[in-house]
Amino acid sequence: MMQSSWERNASREINREVGLLAGRLAEFLREKFADHEKGLEGSLRFLEHAFAGVAEGKSLEQWREPLFERIDPTAGHPLHLLLCGFGFSPCEADLLLLAGMAEEHEGFADIFRTLHPRNQPWPTVGLAAQFLCAGAGERIALRKLLTVGPAVRAGVLKLDGDEPFFLQNLMVSEMLWPVLHGIDAWPSSLAREEGMVSRHGLDDWLGEASVQKAMTALRTATNCTVLVHGDDEEAAFQRGSALAMEAGVHCLRIRLPVDPPASVDRLIGVHAMARGAVPVLRLARREEPGQLLAPQFDDFPAPVILCSMDGVGVISRHRPLMTVHCGRLTPTALRRMWERTIPPLAGQADMLAARFPVEPWCALQVAVDLESSRRSNDSPIRLDDVSSCVRGRAVTNLEGGVQLIRPQASWEHLVLPAPQLQQLREALNRLYMQGRVLDDWRFLEGRRGARGVRMLFAGPSGTGKTLSAEVLASALDVDLLQVDLSRVVSKWIGETEKNLGRVFETAERSNAVLLFDEADALFGKRTEVSDAHDRYANLETAYLLSRLERFEGLAILSTNLRQNIDAAFTRRLEFIVDFEEPSREQRLALWKCHLPQKAPLAEDVALEELAGRFAIVGGLIRNAAVAAAFLAAAENLPISKEHFISAIRREYEKSGKPYRELVEKR
Repeated sequence: MMQSSWERNASREINREVGLLAGRLAEFLREKFADHEKGLEGSLRFLEHAFAGVAEGKSLEQWREPLFERIDPTAGHPLHLLLCGFGFSPCEADLLLLAGMAEEHEGFADIFRTLHPRNQPWPTVGLAAQFLCAGAGERIALRKLLTVGPAVRAGVLKLDGDEPFFLQNLMVSEMLWPVLHGIDAWPSSLAREEGMVSRHGLDDWLGEASVQKAMTALRTATNCTVLVHGDDEEAAFQRGSALAMEAGVHCLRIRLPVDPPASVDRLIGVHAMARGAVPVLRLARREEPGQLLAPQFDDFPAPVILCSMDGVGVISRHRPLMTVHCGRLTPTALRRMWERTIPPLAGQADMLAARFPVEPWCALQVAVDLESSRRSNDSPIRLDDVSSCVRGRAVTNLEGGVQLIRPQASWEHLVLPAPQLQQLREALNRLYMQGRVLDDWRFLEGRRGARGVRMLFAGPSGTGKTLSAEVLASALDVDLLQVDLSRVVSKWIGETEKNLGRVFETAERSNAVLLFDEADALFGKRTEVSDAHDRYANLETAYLLSRLERFEGLAILSTNLRQNIDAAFTRRLEFIVDFEEPSREQRLALWKCHLPQKAPLAEDVALEELAGRFAIVGGLIRNAAVAAAFLAAAENLPISKEHFISAIRREYEKSGKPYRELVEKR
């Protein structure tokens, strides 16, 4: 594999310094083991050969100047960045090179094995003391360096083994040595993010005072922690990455696991410093109650960006803190984002902003998917393609307790009175017109959850509540997420709130319509507190009230019993739609809707008669139409009136109602 000139120069610098140290070590060993020199002759020749390879014809005496005077501070090589960034002393620089020699060449490892009391291929602290210390005072200073010195505190050097101090192995941090050679090596224990970062649509956010202050700190390498926080840790992570990019600094983007090891900050700090990079860390949420102790970076003398959900991590008290909040993008910012991310659809940016209020990183993923599809199909990008990509991405990240419904129904399938239909269309306009009303006209400015629409569908089973939710999702060209109450409500204290939190986050992340069917099980009236069960049930209700109020999407509560819904919920709803049993004319329309044109009807079938004789709701009409078709198909006959009546009678029995016919009901 070809090396760049920068990599070759960085590697040459390390080779030179190791070779010079090898010459000094050979000199020390010849003096130390003068009486046993014959047994070390092979090792001494190897060390002297390593020195001769880098000495440029000079003697060892001519290379006595400190390492810091030899390295080029303008080249940006990892060795210089590491030593100067952490403020290492010349002795610590020698310790680093000595500890890394076994990684440099197997010949050095063999020499250390020969000198090691346990035959291991590493230098010991005792060897370092004999090699670098002239007397007892310097040995005490060495002990201090290797106990509380900058190199050990930073994690660049580590002592390994349970033996007494001077018998412990001296080693370098995981995967650091190849980095000093200019190789972009990375510890396997850390999940590094390599994806693209998008700043489209973030102009206003990047111009905020707190963000500008944070960027100044990054550019000047100020020792501080920049906390980027918001409703979603992934959005915060992507915003933190965009912040670093806008500041013009190199960054290392890392996804931390839940409860990372205590030493993770040192490992990250070492690799960041050697690269001259700013760590950008995504803090994962803990499922259990309690805050996460974020990596502290107390011994890292440079900026760090921590990205988390609001209130997730406990940040170090010993570092200056700057906080940056990443709120949701305004429709203006969303329009700008879509215009720049998918230029072929710039003319439809308003529609994209209304239908897909996603973060820039999500839009970038969609753009990549679209470009890949365009190349394979050689077809222009359409608005429907964006919808397919957004929905496809959302499906891969569904949480438990959520059932995905791909909406197929349209307005033609919906048979409702005009007032109810008007309310459904007004709800859509609340989503479509947010740019004008909320941004241009400044209604509800600063109110959290202002961009959400909350609706209650109340009425008997089968009157079209779920179908209406599906029609709304279809009109928005998004999915419908139906909450599975059996998997959300838990008997364990605190579990229901946690499950509900994931449900809301899933709906917001996927930009889908959220449907709570039979919502009175969750949104019912609060009770007088008579025992612990009542108290925790009321806590669940209070959590729901708060979470529903700040929900930024379309949420629909469906219930058969409106009177069971807590009044505190109804006050927070933008629309309450009552679904009543259909009139005769509506039943006729429903029969026509559920009977396909190709259905073979017998001559004795009169849909007007069925609509007049049987006062049943749309759900039962659909079931009866399908059941009658199967009865007729089994007899190889057209669908007759008798087939319909038999199917209707069965629907009455299933619903627990007595079968009865009407002369007419309007």
